[in-house]
Amino acid sequence: MNGSTSSVSARAIVAREPVQGKPDWKLEDVTLRQLESNELLIRIVATGVCHTDLLFALMPPEAGPYPKVLGHEGAGYVQEIGSKVQNATVGDAVLLSFQFCSTCKNCKQNHPAYCQKFEELNYSGDPEVFHVADGSKSSGSFFGQSSFSSFAIVKDSSTIKVTDLIKNEEELKLFAPLGCGFQTGVGTVDQLAAAGSQDTVVIMGLGGVGLTAVMAAKMKECAIVIGIDRVPERLKIAKMCGATHTINTSDSELDLEEVVKALTGGNGPTITVDTTGNVNLIRMGVDFTANRGQMILLGVAPMDASLDVPLVKFMQTGKQLRGSIEGDTAPSEVEEFQTAITEMHTGVAIKPVLIW
Repeated sequence: MNGSTSSVSARAIVAREPVQGKPDWKLEDVTLRQLESNELLIRIVATGVCHTDLLFALMPPEAGPYPKVLGHEGAGYVQEIGSKVQNATVGDAVLLSFQFCSTCKNCKQNHPAYCQKFEELNYSGDPEVFHVADGSKSSGSFFGQSSFSSFAIVKDSSTIKVTDLIKNEEELKLFAPLGCGFQTGVGTVDQLAAAGSQDTVVIMGLGGVGLTAVMAAKMKECAIVIGIDRVPERLKIAKMCGATHTINTSDSELDLEEVVKALTGGNGPTITVDTTGNVNLIRMGVDFTANRGQMILLGVAPMDASLDVPLVKFMQTGKQLRGSIEGDTAPSEVEEFQTAITEMHTGVAIKPVLIW
């Protein structure tokens, strides 16, 4: 029934305009506007924290209005549905992912991550989804969900019904990161790169996305799987997840290209995946990737970053430089969210998940 959500109250992490280059987050009381016909009201039980959320909390106001509620790895239960929603009913357990138009060529060919309206639908948001206690309105619908909130208004294309797959609420909480980070790592290795037993794989950056990429490479029985990071704890976990080798980049004397080449029989990896967005690492990755190999970019580099590629040499190597969104797939306590965000930056937390 449309109209009743105007009185729904929630607690949400509201991002306001950055202060001296740092995000300004605050847990606040909010109310939600009414549902539209293609939307659902979701009681959020857990939300994964992704670097994309941190990036958009630092964007200048012209890139998207403040205040705003971010979050795009939500999991929860349907409380109410709009009149045109058909993919879930009240009471269903759902995972939340990105939004897509369903009508463009890529969507019709089952590549919704490359929807022609991806940026418009997922980044811009709706400027009046939340009403904040001070009387101001807060932007929502980030990635069709804005799930840094105990209740969220979610677009139907962002909703994946998992009622028959989830045993209970505690299990649903564990799967919250599947909506973005996990599907990105697995999808990139499995679908986009089409990795197999003949491949040697390097994963640069071992956060949630990188570690799921390691697991995917292991499941695809890749011959060599090398995890690269500067945090010892992550390197240990990568070995547990299936990495055959790990490299610690905190060593200032390290010649990364030389080590990677040595571990891959002098050829370099056939698949290199970067999750860091670090331009220096990306440049090295392009260099040490094997001839005819794939260099795949997952990490978000600075907006003004660029890469100089010697065109003749690049042509002669037959390498591919590819970008990946959501892996080309079809889709701790809330009060401690500041700790989760801090530990994500330092590497202490592999994949922070906020529990509502």
